[in-house]
Amino acid sequence: MIKPPVPVNERQRLKALRDLKILDTPTEERFDRVTRLARRVFGTSIALVSLVDEGRQWFKSRVGLDASETPRDVSFCGHAILDDRVMVVPDARLDERFHDNPLVTCDPNIRFYAGYPLSAPDGSKVGTLCVIDQKPRKMDAEDMHLLRELGRMIEEDLVAVDTATTDAVCQISNRRGFNELADHALRMCDRLGSPATLLTFELDIENIMADAGDEAAKRALLEFSQLLMVTFRSSDVVARTGPADFAVLLVGADGDNYENALHRLRESLSQANLDDEANYQLEKSHKVAVYDPKQHADSEELLRYAESLSPDQPRVVASA
Repeated sequence: MIKPPVPVNERQRLKALRDLKILDTPTEERFDRVTRLARRVFGTSIALVSLVDEGRQWFKSRVGLDASETPRDVSFCGHAILDDRVMVVPDARLDERFHDNPLVTCDPNIRFYAGYPLSAPDGSKVGTLCVIDQKPRKMDAEDMHLLRELGRMIEEDLVAVDTATTDAVCQISNRRGFNELADHALRMCDRLGSPATLLTFELDIENIMADAGDEAAKRALLEFSQLLMVTFRSSDVVARTGPADFAVLLVGADGDNYENALHRLRESLSQANLDDEANYQLEKSHKVAVYDPKQHADSEELLRYAESLSPDQPRVVASA
């Protein structure tokens, strides 16, 4: 095993990492959404946002791995931050740097690794967005381009102000956060030739406020957002886009199969409304718009189009 060399700008690099004030902070949906999307796009078992600290690599976001950190001496990411390019290890057993690494010979039994080095604002490489699998794999130029695109999403989030993209009540993305995530997701759909469908919801919050008060309304908003998060897939983009408005971008879903998602939500709402302790009922209306890159320049345009429709009347946009 070859330990990761120390970068020549290590002192500056560590300062840039600490200036981000992100080490040992709680998980955040804006990062988790990207790692879930990366795992789904590449079909790997693990995806991580790994930050390389002085003696450890700490995972700001992790999907498919229980450990929150590992020693830097055995890290793949410690090697990846030495270069500007995506580092690809097709089969770790055949790589002299890693063949006897405990992360290869023992759990999680890494075979394939690909890591995009994440840059701080000053250009220092502070970590990686990486995807990992237990079987050997290859990556072509298009795959590496996709990983770089996702990595740039993480770089933007590393320096973003949390309250600028996160709803304070529901702790999910707000409208700005939705647009940032959805724009990247739509570009990914365009590149892969995959469909996308937008669902928008309006929660009947006025009746709840009138009958049960403001605190109940806040609880209702939070409860509805949590139902959306558990009902829809991890690769979908969920956000609160207005006072009583929510949006879900279904990645890879077209006009023929969004009904399954709506059916799951109706069942979840029905179950929640059976709670005898709640002093309100969750009632919503919804709208549907199918993404068409020829008619929707970005996620905000798609969102505005959906908001212009009549409630509960699905509209499938045909290409011109």
